[in-house]
Amino acid sequence: MTRIENYLSIARRTGYDSVPVHFELCPSLRKRFDEYLALHPMDIPPCEGNIPDLPVASAAPEEFLAAYYPGLSFRPGTTVDAWGVAHEPGSSAAFHMTRMHHPMRDFDSVEQILAYPLPSFDPAGLDRQRAAVADLHRRDLVAVGNMQCTVWETAWYMRGMENLFCDMQTDPDMADALLGRVTDISARRAESFARAGADVLFLGDDIGMQRTIMMSPALYGEWLQPRLRRVIEAARAVRPDIIVFYHSCGHVTELVPQLIDAGIDVLNPVQPECMSFREIHDRFGDRLSFHGTLGTQSTMPFGTPDDVRRAVFENLDIAGTHGGLFVCPTHLLEPEVPPENVAAYIQACIDYTA
Repeated sequence: MTRIENYLSIARRTGYDSVPVHFELCPSLRKRFDEYLALHPMDIPPCEGNIPDLPVASAAPEEFLAAYYPGLSFRPGTTVDAWGVAHEPGSSAAFHMTRMHHPMRDFDSVEQILAYPLPSFDPAGLDRQRAAVADLHRRDLVAVGNMQCTVWETAWYMRGMENLFCDMQTDPDMADALLGRVTDISARRAESFARAGADVLFLGDDIGMQRTIMMSPALYGEWLQPRLRRVIEAARAVRPDIIVFYHSCGHVTELVPQLIDAGIDVLNPVQPECMSFREIHDRFGDRLSFHGTLGTQSTMPFGTPDDVRRAVFENLDIAGTHGGLFVCPTHLLEPEVPPENVAAYIQACIDYTA
């Protein structure tokens, strides 16, 4: 199989020749791992690449600050993203983590939500996306359209989570206006990735917590599942065979049936600290593939290289010879992770089918 064929076959549970390697490092760990590789060189097999999003136009940071954060002052280094969300750095102990500030936190009318300057994504960027897909395919790499924070997270980042939950319960017109505007944008972006020829559309919104789901299945089914379905349908109307990944941190077991019904193919990250991969595979493995399963709260930071290798092999054994698992760390690897454990993960993936 080519790399692309192997990757898509894993997602479709039709067998595989090799185990793809996927991991992301925080800045401080990236530096340490590069130093490790200088002393212990190893080949890291590539498997995928991201397609650029459509060009985005938005209000300037100073405009957002003046209009939606009057009277507030922020630490040096604070940035404002295209949605108007301010990201304020903490102390050195916070490393790359920031505090979010919500520009719609004090809104009390639908008119304010409708007047808010959401970013504009330029469809003329489709040619650039197509060129990126062609370049990835020439290198036998899977082309990924990455648009996590698809609806729910983008919306509550602007409104504030508590406010948006209250809107959903007591002021549905407010919630509908905000979620509707965000969904419209996401559907257009998903369609563009599909038109560009993406192999994978990577969606996601955190709907789980450490031990339970973030909201009831009924609330999720009323407010978020139909909007996720609409985004997926926008892509599949153009490219019916596109593989849809979906990310949610935490425990999401009770919501998995609705995610499958919305059209997802691969669930990420299946945190072992929150859900048993064996149990969720037993329940849903005939309808769903998985991406993740290596704990970034447990094995990766605090285990040994042998522990990492053992987890890789055990989880791939659970999935079986037909595939259905992209085994990888469940999240960005943070400063606590030893470089030796990153190397052990890579080598275990290489060795499993050797």
